[in-house]
Amino acid sequence: MGFFGELFGNVIFVSAALGWLIAQVVKTIIHTIVTKEFVAERLVGSGGMPSCHSATVCALSVATGMKCGVSSPEFAIAVMLAIIVMYDAMGVRRETGIQAKVLNEMIEMFTNMGKKMSAEEKLKEFIGHTPLQVLVGAILGIIVAIVVGNIM
Repeated sequence: MGFFGELFGNVIFVSAALGWLIAQVVKTIIHTIVTKEFVAERLVGSGGMPSCHSATVCALSVATGMKCGVSSPEFAIAVMLAIIVMYDAMGVRRETGIQAKVLNEMIEMFTNMGKKMSAEEKLKEFIGHTPLQVLVGAILGIIVAIVVGNIM
């Protein structure tokens, strides 16, 4: 079996990748419904509902636990990585997004005389996640890993 055959036969990799992909597609659909506008950047961008970071690392952790056992060093590493990623998404990255929004408003007010800035001029505001977005992403990732683990 070649490299790609082995890679796509790896239940841990497939679970994590599929967790990310499904979360990104769901996030794009939700954003399109809420804003009534399709934004292609949502397919790969960070921030929004659900958290693709949480979906990815939770799928990774659960699949690792199912494959290697919960007492394995691999599972411990995956779980600690998941905790760090989800904490960061709700903390530093979320605050960065809030600050970007405030800065964008200040720039519009002081330099553009109230005129709206173009999307290219603005600082990125969709960076972090609310606790609910992280929770939904985590649940999605867990479900994906369980389903993939039972199929593969």
